[in-house]
Amino acid sequence: AVESLDTLIATDGNVGTFDFAFIDADKSNYDNYYERCLQLLRPGGIVAIDNVLWHGMAAKKPEADDDADTKAIRALNDKITADTRVEMAMTVIGDGVTFVRKL
Repeated sequence: AVESLDTLIATDGNVGTFDFAFIDADKSNYDNYYERCLQLLRPGGIVAIDNVLWHGMAAKKPEADDDADTKAIRALNDKITADTRVEMAMTVIGDGVTFVRKL
């Protein structure tokens, strides 16, 4: 999926024109998808990120034996919370969905 997003970014006229993106793929690459989707989104565009609660594991205190997916989701949640390029709202729909609006 990273390669597909890179192709979209490299194609003339795509950057800054997308209204919506949905991220639900391999969790270890969520940050890569997030950064690329932000490039493609227009100001005011939305990216929805699925599984941000990760069976409750992302909201728990980090532990040494957390798997790579849990660590990646937790790191992205922290990153988005501090990201001044966006506004965000996390919902408890299903396994958690974060809606991010590009400023």
